[in-house]
Amino acid sequence: MVRKLGVNIDHVATIRQARGASYPDPVAAALAAEIAGAHQITCHLRSDRRHIQDSDLVRLAASVQTCLNVELAATDEMVDIACRVLGGSGRHRVTLVPERQGEVTTEGGLDVTNTRAMVHKAVTRLRDAKIGVSLFIDPEETQVRASTYEHVDMVELNTARYAEGVPGELERLRDAARATIAQRAEVAAGHGLTTHNLRALVEGVPEISEYNIGHSIVAQAVFVGMDRAVRDILELLR
Repeated sequence: MVRKLGVNIDHVATIRQARGASYPDPVAAALAAEIAGAHQITCHLRSDRRHIQDSDLVRLAASVQTCLNVELAATDEMVDIACRVLGGSGRHRVTLVPERQGEVTTEGGLDVTNTRAMVHKAVTRLRDAKIGVSLFIDPEETQVRASTYEHVDMVELNTARYAEGVPGELERLRDAARATIAQRAEVAAGHGLTTHNLRALVEGVPEISEYNIGHSIVAQAVFVGMDRAVRDILELLR
């Protein structure tokens, strides 16, 4: 199995927004990541537009040659934007994530068990627009069961607690990944992954077929460039 790498370019936009300038351009970062071998580009369109802007999304959808994976909340506003910008190509994907005002980064996975009606509505609209759908969830059996239904072809497991070194998280991720595979959905993983903690996850949970990594790649790219930062992660995935 070829393990795919999705490079999240949000924090390139974060640097741009900190200065209110036109650079660095997240689209340029996305293209550099693709040239280095990234299998997809990930970004998060937040309701507060703290980093990625609507205009960025339009340009990314037009420029990315692999797959554009857009993280967003399961709200009517966000789903409307996704359908308008990504719909019809059959090439791009939306990952539905929770969103809380004021959070520094996504805190926890989507609680599908308690928001199933809202999530199902968003999933149906996205699939009707020919957009692939993934759900970002915590590695819990109840969430896996609630998330693996018609039109959801991938589940992304939240690796935050694993990245923080919480005991038992590798085993919990392994169990959730196997449960997801048993429900005939692909397994992705992301949140807090770095060159220091990735190898053990790759070796310990071989069911994971896709990794979405952003902050650590952008941070490393400050020192060694995007090409080297992406290639170093790809080498670990191999």
